[in-house]
Amino acid sequence: MHSKRKSVFSPALNGDSKKTKHNESRCAHHQSLFHEIHQDEALSTLKTVVRNIIDNRSSSLTKGKPSGESKILRLLTELDVALRDAEALVPSSIAAQGPKSRNAAISQNPLMPELPSITDSTLRNAVFTHPGMKNDIRATYDRLEVLGDAYIEVISTRLIWDRFQNISSGRISQIRELLVKNETLAEFATRYGFDTKASVPSDYMDQPKRWLKTKADLFEAYVAGLILSNPAGYDIAKEWLSQLWLPTLERLGEQRSSLHAKEALAKKIMGKGVKLHYTDERAPSQRGKEPQIFHVGVYLTGWGWYNKHLGSGQGTNKAIAGDEAARQALLNVSLIDEIMKMKKAEPLPES
Repeated sequence: MHSKRKSVFSPALNGDSKKTKHNESRCAHHQSLFHEIHQDEALSTLKTVVRNIIDNRSSSLTKGKPSGESKILRLLTELDVALRDAEALVPSSIAAQGPKSRNAAISQNPLMPELPSITDSTLRNAVFTHPGMKNDIRATYDRLEVLGDAYIEVISTRLIWDRFQNISSGRISQIRELLVKNETLAEFATRYGFDTKASVPSDYMDQPKRWLKTKADLFEAYVAGLILSNPAGYDIAKEWLSQLWLPTLERLGEQRSSLHAKEALAKKIMGKGVKLHYTDERAPSQRGKEPQIFHVGVYLTGWGWYNKHLGSGQGTNKAIAGDEAARQALLNVSLIDEIMKMKKAEPLPES
C-alpha cells in the first residue's frame, strides 16, 4: 500500500503557521477596531459642530419668506437628527422591499405605534383612492389630503409649542418642517404599508418624486379620515402623531432660546454707570479631538457692588459661553431680585 502524501499545495499545519494566522487575525481585528474608534470620534465632533451652528444661528430666523440661511439651518437640523440616532431612522431600502419583507420590518420596529383604525368604510376606501382613479371626488382622497395637511400642521405646531417653550418662531417653523415634510410623511405611509393598499395610476411608482408626494398625500388623507370617522378622532390622531414624532423630538434634545440670556440679564439690571463684564475665567480646555471649550464669567460693577460674580458658563466659543454665564446668573433669582431692588431704589436722574 502506498502511504498518502500531502500535496505540495496543501497549507502547512505546523505551530508557526497557526500562530501566524492568529496574529494576522488579531491585526485585522485591531485595525477594524481602530477604524471604528476614529469613525466614532469623527461623528462625535460632527455632532458637536452641527449643534453649535444651529444654536448660534437659529435666532436669526424670522417669519416671512425663507432666507438662504434658514434653508441651510433646516438641512443642518435634519443632519443633527440623523447623527443623534442614525439607527432610529428608517433605511431607505424599506421603500424598495416587497410587501412581505416590508411588513416584517414594520412589525419588528418598536418605534411604530399601533395604527388607529378609520371606522367609516366609505372614508377608509376614499383614503386609499387616487383622484385619477375615480370621477367622484368624495370617493377619493382629493379633499381629504387637504384637510389632513391642515390638521397635521396644527397638531405639530402645538406639540412643538408645548415641548420647547423658549424658542423663536423661526425655530418652531424649522422643527415643524422636519416633522411634516413629504419625506417624513411618506416614510410613515411606507412603514404602515399604505403604498400597498393604494389605488393609484400604474405609472406613478416609476416616478420617484411623484410617488413620494403621493405617499405623503395618503398619510395626510388617513389623518383626515381618522378624525372625521370618530367623535374622538382628533384626540386619537393627536396622540398617534405625537408618538410618531416623539423619537425625532427626543433626538433634537433640549432647545434653548439662542443667545438671548445676555439681553435678558442686561434688561433686568443695567442702569446709568452700571457695567457688566464678561471675562475668561480660565484658558480654553480641550479633550482629544473635540472642540475647545471656553469658560466665561459675568461680573457686575454697580448698585453698590464691585466686580460681583453673577454666573459662569461654558461653550465652544466665547459667545455661547458668555450667554450661558448670563443664563446661570438669571437662575440665581434671589441675587437678581436683590440687585433689582437696589436698581429701583436708585433715584431717577433729574431732567
